[in-house]
Amino acid sequence: MLHRLAAVVIGVSLVVSLSFAEDWPCWRGPRMDGTSRSTSLPLTWSRTQNVRWKTPIPGKGHSSPIVTGDRIFLTTCIEEEGKRLLLCLDRRDGKELWRREVFTGKLEEKHRLNSYASSTPATDGRYVFVTFLDMPWVLVACYDLQGKEIWRVSPGEFYSKHGFCSSPVLYKDLVIVNGDQDAEAWIVALEKSTGRERWRADRPNRTRSYCVPIIVEAAGKKQLVLSGSKCVASYDPDTGKQIWIIDGPTEQFVASLVYTQGLLFMTGGYPEYHMLAIRPDGTGNVTETHVVWHERNGASYVPSPIADAERFYLVNDNGIANCLEARTGKRLWTVRLGRRHSASPILAGGYIYFPDDDGKTHVVKAGPQFERVAVNDLGEEIYASPAVIGSDLLLRTVDNLYCISHLER
Repeated sequence: MLHRLAAVVIGVSLVVSLSFAEDWPCWRGPRMDGTSRSTSLPLTWSRTQNVRWKTPIPGKGHSSPIVTGDRIFLTTCIEEEGKRLLLCLDRRDGKELWRREVFTGKLEEKHRLNSYASSTPATDGRYVFVTFLDMPWVLVACYDLQGKEIWRVSPGEFYSKHGFCSSPVLYKDLVIVNGDQDAEAWIVALEKSTGRERWRADRPNRTRSYCVPIIVEAAGKKQLVLSGSKCVASYDPDTGKQIWIIDGPTEQFVASLVYTQGLLFMTGGYPEYHMLAIRPDGTGNVTETHVVWHERNGASYVPSPIADAERFYLVNDNGIANCLEARTGKRLWTVRLGRRHSASPILAGGYIYFPDDDGKTHVVKAGPQFERVAVNDLGEEIYASPAVIGSDLLLRTVDNLYCISHLER
């Protein structure tokens, strides 16, 4: 009887969690900045402790899981067969509900740290949108939640010796895709319902970058902002018209921006590394007028930063984490975490979760003083960024998708 009662309680708790959980619909979640409103994520786990379920994922991919309602979506590539797949899992138990072969084709040239399924899907709760490279064409495809293909289009060709990664961004009735590359480059907006092109913005510097744009309400207007292709630039997401641009500060970028205290924060760059705080209230070229502060030491290239109400946090590729005062750039703490980091952190309940490449997730209390709460080791490499749904943390390793939850009180 006690076992039955416990099972009922767990089942009711999961139903309540599903009913009130904030969806994680795209790269870096509902606000595209890695923040979650959850206040009940577990702080500690292992391969056996606080694991609600674990599901083997076929093939390889660095894309993050996304969640709408009781469904999880993620992409992968069966490299031996050249198959690029979209998977749908049941959020409650991790069981695979369906898989769709988006296409089968030749594997593109890529960087050794990239994958053939690096773009995170996006969902509006009705459709799921995926992007892959079907050499030499960018492929954007739309499916409904039952796996029926609605449309597929190619907005253009793509060339980069480091491979492809361009996670779709959803805004109103649009799917927006960044096409920064070593050729004719663009940002394109497609209609969700048909795939028809609505607008296209030229990216004149023709340099490969892999930044997922963010959309923020800043300076009294909606702005789509990204770094990449030798600049940091803002666009009107309704029309594609450029609002402002900052030259440089270097060539190539990967990390997305974040926003707090009225400032946008950019980190990254190759061959040079930079961190910029930018006032987003300008028009035209604001290189000389709207950079509030500029720092070089500690910048990350691949992992995106995170922000709370007052501070910016980041971990660079070599495992050095920093906390910076948003308004001034004053460095509040610097600490080594893991050996190497590719995934971007998430912030939930006042804690920041930093996964490293070796499979350890470093849980740090957000604040002006460094406080490490836990280091949780799954023993499997992690390159994908986490997702949050209710009181559950989703972590994709090279082989599995883990649902981490409060199971031991």
